[in-house]
Formats: sequence, C-alpha cells, structure tokens
Amino acid sequence: MNEKVLIIDDHTLFRAGLEDLLVRRGIEVVAAVGSGQEGLKCVGELKPDIVLLDMRMPEMGGLTVLSQLKKAYSSLRVAMLTTSNAESDIVEALRSGAQGYLLKDMEPDELVVALRSIIAGDTVVAPELAPILAKVVRGEAIPDEKEVNPFSKLTPREYEILTLLAEGQSNKVIARNLGISDGTVKLHVKAILRKLEVSSRITAAVMAVEAGIKRKS
Repeated sequence: MNEKVLIIDDHTLFRAGLEDLLVRRGIEVVAAVGSGQEGLKCVGELKPDIVLLDMRMPEMGGLTVLSQLKKAYSSLRVAMLTTSNAESDIVEALRSGAQGYLLKDMEPDELVVALRSIIAGDTVVAPELAPILAKVVRGEAIPDEKEVNPFSKLTPREYEILTLLAEGQSNKVIARNLGISDGTVKLHVKAILRKLEVSSRITAAVMAVEAGIKRKS
C-alpha cells in the first residue's frame, strides 16, 4: 500500500524533517507546504490519502483549514500534528472532523503506525491523550480551559535560552553568547524540557516558534 500524504505546517525545518522521515519509511509525500491556503489548493490537485495538519499557523490556523477541508472533501482523512495537548484543542479538532490528533514529539514509528491506522478508517490520538478521546466518545462535557501559557513556568534565563534554541543555536553557541559554560546550558535545557513537558529540544524550539517567542532586542 503506497500511502499519499500531504503535509501542511508553517515551520520549514520541521516540515522538511517530517517529509524525510516519512519517505524513508516508504510513504509518499505528495507535497509539503507552509500555509493553509497552499494546502487547500494542493488537496484538490494532488488527492492525498491523508493530510497532516499543524494546529498553530499564521493567517489561517489549523482548525480553520480543517473546517474548510471537511466542507470541500468530506471523506478526506485529516490528522492534526501539533505540540498542543490542551483538551479544548483536541475536542475541537475531533468534533470538527479530524480522524487523528498526534503530537510532534511522537516516536517516528508510532507516527507511521498511527497514519496507516487513520487511513484504514480508525480515529487515533497520541497515546497519552487517549483518556480525552474516551470522554469525547462518551459525550462527556469537557470543561472550558483558561488559556494557559506554558512558558510562564520558565525563569528569565530559561526563557532567554529557549529563544536561542528557537533560532537553531547549539549549546556551545548559546554558552558563548551568554558567557556561561556548556554544562550550565545543558542544565537549563533539561529544565526547559521538563517544564514544557516535551522530550526534545527540537519540539521546544517548534513550540517557541509557533508561539512567536523572540529574543528581546
């Protein structure tokens, strides 16, 4: 089975990495585009089996794109691929017709299994989000969440280092820029990952980019 995937994600490095990952596992990526408008155009032309859609994008967010895709192509399989594990985002995506809700720090093989399951007709969410899916299936009310800023837990120094991670700087470069040791940078990065509840510096950087976090000039 040669699955055809369309990727819609505004983060260039993540998009390129994901395309490479899928191609290496024998999945055809018909296009990888950086905006919802481009994605909507590509679906009609390329007829993918599934769309992998980012949640947070400028101009046209993922939920808006999802709604338009479902209106125009009701049988098209769409999976959100995001850093957000907020219940409100998950519920809104599933209720808007997404067949999957996957997290960007999933293991590559887990992602491929999930994609194939969704194409086969299943609804799949990242394993740690399964209890929320169960609530939706049972029709239980999900309480409205206040918008929580995940970066509010960071110290000023951690926040500063996160902005440098988002610029793609290595630990050595960060250490040189801030006048601290590599070891101190490593400790700060560990603390950042723990507080943001992610497992890799790339995911933390993507979160920062998506949130528009920049170094103060």
